[in-house]
Amino acid sequence: MADAKVIPFDDDRSRSGGASRPARRRTGAGGPGGGRGDGSAAPVSALPGAQVPEPSGLSPEAEAEPGEGGPEARRGAVDADGSSGGWERRIAGGLAFLRRRVTGDYDVDEFGYDEELTDQVLMSVLRPLADTYFRVEVKGIENIPSDGGALIVANHSGTLPLDGLMLQVAVHDNHPADRHLRLLAADLVFHLPVVNELARKAGHTLACAEDAQRLLEMGEIVGVMPEGFKGIGKPFGERYKLQRFGRGGFVSTALRAGAPIVPCSIVGAEEIYPMIGNAKTLARLLGFPYFPITPTFPWLGPLGALPLPTKWTIQFGEPIPTDGYPPEAAEDPMLMFNLTDQVREQIQHTLYKLLVQRRSVFF
Repeated sequence: MADAKVIPFDDDRSRSGGASRPARRRTGAGGPGGGRGDGSAAPVSALPGAQVPEPSGLSPEAEAEPGEGGPEARRGAVDADGSSGGWERRIAGGLAFLRRRVTGDYDVDEFGYDEELTDQVLMSVLRPLADTYFRVEVKGIENIPSDGGALIVANHSGTLPLDGLMLQVAVHDNHPADRHLRLLAADLVFHLPVVNELARKAGHTLACAEDAQRLLEMGEIVGVMPEGFKGIGKPFGERYKLQRFGRGGFVSTALRAGAPIVPCSIVGAEEIYPMIGNAKTLARLLGFPYFPITPTFPWLGPLGALPLPTKWTIQFGEPIPTDGYPPEAAEDPMLMFNLTDQVREQIQHTLYKLLVQRRSVFF
């Protein structure tokens, strides 16, 4: 069985809230402006046989017609007593979403990215894993620019690529400008049924220089993990020791696009599946780069595939600008080596610092 292809970067291959409308005042009859000359409201006489409503006790400024005000104001008024208003809106929004999916009334970009599906479905599935199970703590999110392209370079680990998904949630949920991360994935991801379609919908694309440069020039935040399979499949004894970053293809791409490079260090992923062995023969038969053996897998069957609930920290470092270099700099091998080594050393140093600071693997 042929080995998995490698990626050319290295040797391994809106939400918007509703705007509130100002409350409209009720005006009475008589005099200019509907009030009395002394500024008090004119009394209203009831028609014969009609019942006079009880006063609400609210000032005219507070008496707005039903449904006025922003979504948050309406949610507070409707849902404070535990009524089903919030659920009704969720159900209505869900039905509208399903209608758009059935009728095809949604947008997909040239790479297959479906922003609506990612925001409303995929992130909703991954968010409990990030917030509750791994309790991901995000630091340095301000180092990701608010606009324009940027390349996030992170360490890779964990036997299964959950670190990439948690990195995507961290950017999506924490960046003040609501930026989305477009991950570059190995070709193996796009050969797996179901997974390949979900990866495209979530904004992932093949880890090749052409796609990466195109995304950066479009002003997207692009994520790459240059260690590739060497990082994600390394044994537990080598945890948090960065593997080789390849020949610096990601640096060349950033230089061509003039995009800053943001180093990113992820602590916590190494321990979710402690890899104590590798069934190489079985991996070759299945066409995988490795077949992990952990303290729980395959001994406990499907239960052994559950990741350990470690405590994660994701820290984004100071961006390294690339727009000051001339166009021919992307072909300079010495510059590629120096910048690659600078990014790698910054990530490794931050990993060590975070490891010293953490109290426990699980807390």
